[in-house]
Order: sequence, then structure tokens, then C-alpha cells
Amino acid sequence: MSDIHVAFPAWAADLTEDLLTLPVERLLEVSPYPLTIQPTNAALYEWLARLMADEIKANNAAGKPTRWVLPVGPKSNYPILARITNEERISWRDVHAFHMDEWLDWQGRPVPLDHPFSLQGYCDRYLYNQIDPALLPPRNQVVFPSIYDIDAYSKSIDEVGGIDTCFAGFGYRGHLAFNEPPSSRWLRVTADEMAASKTRIVKLLDDTIIAHSQRTTGGYTQGIPPMALTIGMADIIRARRIWLLTDGGAWKQWILRVFLLTTERDADLPVTLLHGHPDVRVCATADSAAPITLGLGA
Repeated sequence: MSDIHVAFPAWAADLTEDLLTLPVERLLEVSPYPLTIQPTNAALYEWLARLMADEIKANNAAGKPTRWVLPVGPKSNYPILARITNEERISWRDVHAFHMDEWLDWQGRPVPLDHPFSLQGYCDRYLYNQIDPALLPPRNQVVFPSIYDIDAYSKSIDEVGGIDTCFAGFGYRGHLAFNEPPSSRWLRVTADEMAASKTRIVKLLDDTIIAHSQRTTGGYTQGIPPMALTIGMADIIRARRIWLLTDGGAWKQWILRVFLLTTERDADLPVTLLHGHPDVRVCATADSAAPITLGLGA
């Protein structure tokens, strides 16, 4: 039965209690990656918006383009970034924004822009439509993956000379964008194969649908689109700099510690495929980095 997929690799599932309960102060000391802890979600969003605005300003001053891969999750930084852009008159003329993914319906078609889960619709409403039109980038510099030309995304990255910074949230199973664990009892995908994955359509795992429904639709799973279009791990990994971000609180405590306290690479925990990248930085909220409480508590 060795070909049957298990929920988590044994090496990650068996983190010792000492590692699971390691105090935050100690986690900051032993992390192999630069680790920033923000006290609250609101503080993380303000910090992230400021970081992004300053990157555009620095590149503009140096006469260089800003080339980003962007998530929707975290997402509450985008209205703040739009406000800073307008207040400080930051030009996005040389910004190339590559957005990670989009939800698809059960037939594999993109949800409409006015659908409550549309990622492009969210970015239009809370970022681009809030920026002064005089400061916006040309529309062809705002790129979402497309089911109608699935290889165009990577080609567009090549055409602009690669990605400077990839900002990425990560799921409780370690997925980046919708790069979910691909293995099943019928298929095994190696770490190297997953690291080389390209833009593709994916059927979402049951636990992803359950997790989203619990957080966004009151447990109504019918309300969660069952498929998605995602960039591949290859386009994430080849970014020159990667910021891993989490505002997930208790949902992310375990996977954050798996990433920071282990060195294994495993397709079933896609975030671990970033081990070995030359410039990974991590920012987590205090509740996401908090020690894990084992047992029922008081």
C-alpha cells in the first residue's frame, strides 16, 4: 500500500513537541531565513503596503522596472498600497504585475469578474480602480494567467526579464498560489517534478474547499468554486526574491514551523520546494508564529 497518498509526509507530521512549542523568540533566533513578526494582521498589511510602495519608488529612482508576482492572500494591503500610491504620487508606469491565479467553475471556465471569488475582480476593485489613472501601468503590464493561452504567462515573464519579487501567501498544506499537493493513490509527483511545474488548471482538494468554506461561506461548500488556474512552482522559484507572508493565525502555525525548522523538499508540502532558494524572506503575524498548543487546553 505504499502508493497510497497520505495527508502529510511522515517526516513533517512527526515534528517533535519541542519544535512545535518553540517560543517565538527562539524561532526568530534559529530561523534560517530572515523572519519578521508583525503583531497583528492590520500591522502586517500596513507594513506590506509600505514595503511594496518603497520598492516601486526605489526602482523608479534608479530607472529600473518593478516586476512582481502577486497573490490575493494576503490581500488587505492593496487598498492601503493604492492610498500610498495616490498620496505620494508614485508612478506605476514601469510596474509589471503578474497575478498568481484565478478561480474556475466546475467546467474549468473563469468565474465572472463580478463573482465574489474572482481574484481579478478583487484586484480591479481594491487596487487598480483606486489608483489615480495617471499613475497606473499600461493594462498589458497587468497579467493574469489565462486558460485560453496557458503558456503566455511564463512567456510574458521572460519578455520583461524575469521577476524581481514574488509575494506569496501559503496554505496550511503549504500550497503557493493553487499549487496544491499533487500526489494521490494513483499518481506520485517528485519534488523536482513539482518544482518544475508550469501554469495549469487544477481541481481543488477536498480539504481546501472545506477550509475556504469554513472561513468564507459559513461552511457552505457549494459556494466555493471547485477548480482553479494557477501559475506553476517554476515561475515562483525563479523569482530573484521571495517574500512568504502569512496572516492566517492558528491555521498556519504548523506549516510555518515545518518550513522554518526542516530542510526536506517534498511535493506534498509545496512551500518546502523553496528550500535552497538564495533569497527567501518570511513575514508572519504573531498568532501565526505562536507556539502550538497541544491538547484541549483549559
